[in-house]
Amino acid sequence: MHSDGWQLTEDIDDFLSRGGDFLRSRPALHTMPLTVIEKLRTEGTAEFGGGATLFGRLEERGEVRGIFYRLPSRGLSPTPLSPEGADRLAAHLAGLGHPLPYVSAEHGTATAFAQAWQRYTGATAKLTTRIRLYRLGTLTPPQPTPEGRGRAAGERDLDQVVRWCGEFVDTVGEVPAVDARSWAGSRFADRHFTFWETPDGTPASMAAVTTMVAGMVRVDPVYTPAHLRGRGYAGAVTVEVSRAALTAGATDVVLFADPDNPTSNALYQRIGYVPIAEWAVYDFR
Repeated sequence: MHSDGWQLTEDIDDFLSRGGDFLRSRPALHTMPLTVIEKLRTEGTAEFGGGATLFGRLEERGEVRGIFYRLPSRGLSPTPLSPEGADRLAAHLAGLGHPLPYVSAEHGTATAFAQAWQRYTGATAKLTTRIRLYRLGTLTPPQPTPEGRGRAAGERDLDQVVRWCGEFVDTVGEVPAVDARSWAGSRFADRHFTFWETPDGTPASMAAVTTMVAGMVRVDPVYTPAHLRGRGYAGAVTVEVSRAALTAGATDVVLFADPDNPTSNALYQRIGYVPIAEWAVYDFR
């Protein structure tokens, strides 16, 4: 028999024995925990600096209603929760004395948790990031499609992939920086990259996807160098990787976009992506 409320563990196998089915039940909304926890299961925490990961699941009447994970030295990442569930989680963690640098979650969940965390701990919460989650509906290639073709990146392309990922990180203001020295420990190292090449074989844009988990694939990142933008290359390469994911059997193809970037949001919607949730990050001080 399982008690109601939040159950915490550092044992990933114990956590997945009860929470795995719940995670797989909503693969699009659970895109981040699905990919992160699968990486933890297969590769451990070396990429995140080592140490233990804290997992939690919310049980009510024997059913799992929500989960969270907290990577070593990182913030809290819960699945979408009711305001009551978020409040109970904040109270539980505050009562245990767990410090938190931030919460990253669906906007309503993150906001409810941040408000509760302020009440229980006296911390100050600041909204630092907003991002929109899209799920692919009907894939609709752009018209006209730019000349060229898609090509899967291989070992010989590693220098270009690393360089463009570094430029992408700089462009979006993401930290830490990515270069050849930090590549193996970056979040991009296990992605599957595709280029859109011009007819003469010159790479013009790049997109990557995560390994499929529970039928879900996430497109991340999509990058076109500044001097090549506005020519349809980003749309073409995003369609290329999206189509490949569907062909491989994906049931949910998702991506995130900055809601303050009207160009990328309009592009993704034109090719068939539908917004399904808003995401937020609150920093605590």
